[in-house]
Amino acid sequence: MLRFDTMDQKIPYDDYQLPVVFLPSYESPPAWIAPQERIHHPDYNNELTKFLPRTIVLKKPPGAQLGFNIRGGKASQLGIFISKVVPDSDAHRAGLQEGDQVLSVNEVDFQDIEHSRAVDILKTAREILMRVRYFPYNYQRQRERTVH
Repeated sequence: MLRFDTMDQKIPYDDYQLPVVFLPSYESPPAWIAPQERIHHPDYNNELTKFLPRTIVLKKPPGAQLGFNIRGGKASQLGIFISKVVPDSDAHRAGLQEGDQVLSVNEVDFQDIEHSRAVDILKTAREILMRVRYFPYNYQRQRERTVH
């Protein structure tokens, strides 16, 4: 006989009869917006070109700052992201923005790289050829996972 007062108790993993798969928590969809209002709403923007990979070229004189910060890396499993761009910096004028995922720098793949190695590459380079793509969804997930 099944007792309802024990339904809320957690069953120890070893007591399950079948193989068990634990699923990630459900992510709620965005709030519903009336169709006539969607054309002016940023969550319903149909302009997808802003998500395509693009190339950023920066020249860094000796001792100069990069003009941007990064976060993430191999530990987050989501990549390296631009977390801050200094207003009026060369990086800002070149089109770099918060939420850009760094795909590569000077032909070095940044999609599965340690944070410290990424910083070393960016700080030592005099000319930086970056491939980036705007990826706000994974940037937000990455921010929630890391402390960098």
